[in-house]
Amino acid sequence: MLEDILEQVQKGTLSIEDAKKQLATFEDLGFAKVDHHRKKRQGFPEVVFGEGKTAEQIIAIIQSLRVRNSQVMVTRISNEKAAVVQAACPEFRYHEVAQILSWQDETDIKRDHQGYIAVVAAGTSDLRVAEEAAVTAEILGSKVHRIYDVGVAGIHRLLSHAEEIQNATVSVVVAGMEGALPSVVGGLVSHPVIAVPTSVGYGANFNGLSALLTMLNSCASGISVVNIDNGFGGGYNAVLIDQIAQRGAKNEDTLF
Repeated sequence: MLEDILEQVQKGTLSIEDAKKQLATFEDLGFAKVDHHRKKRQGFPEVVFGEGKTAEQIIAIIQSLRVRNSQVMVTRISNEKAAVVQAACPEFRYHEVAQILSWQDETDIKRDHQGYIAVVAAGTSDLRVAEEAAVTAEILGSKVHRIYDVGVAGIHRLLSHAEEIQNATVSVVVAGMEGALPSVVGGLVSHPVIAVPTSVGYGANFNGLSALLTMLNSCASGISVVNIDNGFGGGYNAVLIDQIAQRGAKNEDTLF
């Protein structure tokens, strides 16, 4: 990228001012500093947190991000706010259950991906958080198998999907109430499990604190825990693990 910009300046097809803009590490919009080097540092562009921002602020941020990236994602954005953004940016898709707004350059989507992430949810009430994890993982390039409503109160439902879960590269397990599901899954698989507690539950659940503490105190090995209702964090971390697995698989293929 740097050489291309310098060559354009040398040929006179790009002004020095425009070159400085393209080389800038961030863009100052006044109310936000858009990080244009996030993908170079971390592998993915900056993700926009929609809560607390106006639709107009979100529009300005995503228009800035889209110029330099092949994918843009906004999390925690309501139906009403998403509708305003889509009116100005109709190319963006709204994932209603996940409350995620996204855009992807179809020509840049990789379709040779091997393996998948299992997103496992205890109950239907956990679907918003589970979908936030699943949609995040899909937008960032991973395949996802959704295994929903398989809580421990009817454990036979989970066991009927045991092989599918075991064959995943990593599982994101979402549960509220007492939060026991990640421990059960952790005892069945040989891959990492990312536990996501939800705020679903009755009074003694303490808005997800009970589930969080259960997951942090799990007796099963290989479980990592993100914060309450943080489906995005669970999905993002799962993609990082999945990408390492994909690179390992490709390296093995080159040996034979």
